Amino acid sequence: MNKVDPTLIQDLKAFAGLEQGELERVLDQAHSSLFAKGDAFFREGERAQRFFVLLDGFLQVVRTTENGEQVIMRHFAPGEVFGIAPALNRDTYPASALAVADCVALHWPNKCWQEFANEVPRFVQNAHGAVGERLNDSQDRIVEMATEQVERRVARAVARLVKQAGKPSERGIRIDMPISRQDIAEMSGTTLHTVSRIFSSWADQGLVAVGRQKIEVLSAHKLVTIAEGH
Repeated sequence: MNKVDPTLIQDLKAFAGLEQGELERVLDQAHSSLFAKGDAFFREGERAQRFFVLLDGFLQVVRTTENGEQVIMRHFAPGEVFGIAPALNRDTYPASALAVADCVALHWPNKCWQEFANEVPRFVQNAHGAVGERLNDSQDRIVEMATEQVERRVARAVARLVKQAGKPSERGIRIDMPISRQDIAEMSGTTLHTVSRIFSSWADQGLVAVGRQKIEVLSAHKLVTIAEGH
């Protein structure tokens, strides 16, 4: 078990509001592990045995449809808690979590969940708050799929990634995680061909620059305008 310095994580969202002693209590039970790009933290349907906080890297959560297709539900950035089956009153993981870059994560056995609820309630409250935010995001996406034109859905998917993993670049904002056109297609409920066509049009307008698993937003204002339907 590799001990983590509390001062290195106290500003992360999952640990917001915890006192020094509470941080130390949480970290005393934590394990730190490396996950290489492509590794699975857990698979959909597996018995849930532990929950996680991502410290470094990026992961995506995917679910499998009845016909075997994978759908990307969400991306996670450092500081987020995930795999919290106890918060959902589940014995199994509802989706798979896959590393899209090399990752470092803290994790705890599920037996710690009730201990933390009693002794470090703020940590559990933060986790429940994150679940609520994700539920709202999922409901927003359902409405988008049903009512909005595809270009707007694609713009919103890119905007969400910018918010999560955007880093300033010389030309604009770079999404600092490996992301493909197919990923965007799954996130926005459309096809790879459609996303490629939209990105080509946006590139001609000077809105984005797209490479292999790389997206750079050159005009955030134009992207927001499209995402908001103006």
